[in-house]
Amino acid sequence: MSIAVIGAGTIGVGWAVVFARAGHEVALYDPDPARREAAPAELSLRFGELAEFGVLDREPAPIALHARLEEALYEAEHVQECAPEDLALKRELFARLDALAPPGVPLASSSSALTASRFAPGRARVLVAHPGNPPHLLPIVELVPAPFTSEAVVDRVYALLRDAGMSPVRLRREIDGFVFNRLQGAVLREAYCLVRDGVVEVEDIDRVMREGLGRRYAVIGPFETADLNTRGGIEEHARRLGPAYARMGAERGQDDPWTPELVAHVTAQRRALLPLTDWDERVEWRDRMLLALERARREAS
Repeated sequence: MSIAVIGAGTIGVGWAVVFARAGHEVALYDPDPARREAAPAELSLRFGELAEFGVLDREPAPIALHARLEEALYEAEHVQECAPEDLALKRELFARLDALAPPGVPLASSSSALTASRFAPGRARVLVAHPGNPPHLLPIVELVPAPFTSEAVVDRVYALLRDAGMSPVRLRREIDGFVFNRLQGAVLREAYCLVRDGVVEVEDIDRVMREGLGRRYAVIGPFETADLNTRGGIEEHARRLGPAYARMGAERGQDDPWTPELVAHVTAQRRALLPLTDWDERVEWRDRMLLALERARREAS
């Protein structure tokens, strides 16, 4: 399968690595001669690092650099756009992509916050496929269709990315910033406030994340963390700590209570994933994963 990656910056190079290591030939386009000149060394470095750590499972497929957009798109079966986060630029670029790419080929944007409705209105083959940075090391990718995006296109992109070793997540509707950056933004907003209010220094914020929340979130997410931190599960966690979190939110002018209906909705999803009869076993698994992480950190230091 031939993949066109549009833009040879950090995200574009990362996507090229993702697709090439999965066996797809990649046409990497950038209008900037300096980026085209720098990209081969960056690609070699990325593949070398993957090989050094034993996570490169096959010889990568070829990656060709292109100076002309038409050439990069000629045989493309998937297009991954990685241009700067500029609305006017993306509108112009997606008009060209829609005109030049073979009919029916999905056009996926790596946009970090802009929705497809804003830069490609009405185009059924366009959606956002927002990766973490760098894409070749963080497998998560958010699929954000516009109301007009074809469901078949979403299915096709989901299958491609899953088979390429990524972990795609479908959003049910468009929202600025998607999920990744909204979660990240919530942490950053509070971190800035804590520094502003003289509660703690910058390095201490990073240490709390690095040695506490970050380690835990490397194994499980916030909902599962709450579920496993309180015997009785997330419903009991919300009963005990919900008022405290509501007070913390109120300090920042937020009024987003964990209503009984919302807690019941979240609880139902958690219990479908983990019956309380398996709670102790999952807690033991979490602790073993944290031990494995600690061992890896010590070995790497």
